[in-house]
Amino acid sequence: MDSRRTVAQTFAATPTLEGAGVRLKRAFGFGTERLFDPFLMLDDFRGDDPADYRAGFPWHPHRGIETITYLLRGDVAHGDSLGNSGVIGPGEVQWMTAGSGIIHQEMPEGDAGGRMGGFQLWANLPATDKMMDPRYRSISADDSPVVTTASGAQVRVIAGEVEGVRGPVDDVVIDPEYLDISLPVGAEFVHPVAADHTAFAYVHGGVAEFAPGVEAGNATTVLFGEGDHVRIRATGSETARFLLVSGRPLREPIAWRGPIVMNTDEELRHAFAEYREGTFVKVGAVPGV
Repeated sequence: MDSRRTVAQTFAATPTLEGAGVRLKRAFGFGTERLFDPFLMLDDFRGDDPADYRAGFPWHPHRGIETITYLLRGDVAHGDSLGNSGVIGPGEVQWMTAGSGIIHQEMPEGDAGGRMGGFQLWANLPATDKMMDPRYRSISADDSPVVTTASGAQVRVIAGEVEGVRGPVDDVVIDPEYLDISLPVGAEFVHPVAADHTAFAYVHGGVAEFAPGVEAGNATTVLFGEGDHVRIRATGSETARFLLVSGRPLREPIAWRGPIVMNTDEELRHAFAEYREGTFVKVGAVPGV
């Protein structure tokens, strides 16, 4: 019996304005969080015009989630209430666990040609970990191995495992897998995915077939249905590029307002009251204070 993952739905990314005026595309977000549990949102901030992204994301709070930023081109400068600061570049990842509360900023800068490209994924934390100590991990391009399969697929492994090669991200409660895959024309990528995990792909180049008769191109999210593996074939005239992400669903209540995601409305009100009162940050110091 073929237990290849079915495709439940596809979603076209929608133009969105965020931060201090960053124009991006939202692959999925508020309103679809139940479908993508434990993932809350995926933003695609690829762009060729610095006016679309240079305003950036000045100081703002997070609690109860993890934010995962992965760059294809350009740079993003980061600073936070833990005292971390630095710049991530192409092929690099910033995996930030907000936990009990963090205040940070992310300021993008394009490459020499003014181009910026990358993605930010929000992953939910379970109730038992929402108030854990925040932490920040910067992962270099060299630390994320690239595996070339027999079919010619090139897979950057950020989290999870491909052909015995593990990515650098571990000790994450939702047991995530995060892969960036380049698939030559006509080639297939076959990969096991835990049957009880939510799985999706986000296409950022070319065209691929994700299930019989289901093709998707640039800026399209493919939400997989039942099954224990994916079989994906590049069907266009150029290399297909897509993220493949999966994780263990939490199946918990979600109370979400802006950058804070808790389990109840009362927890949300308490978090925003703490932010107004200056008691939001439990570990570290409020920037500028």
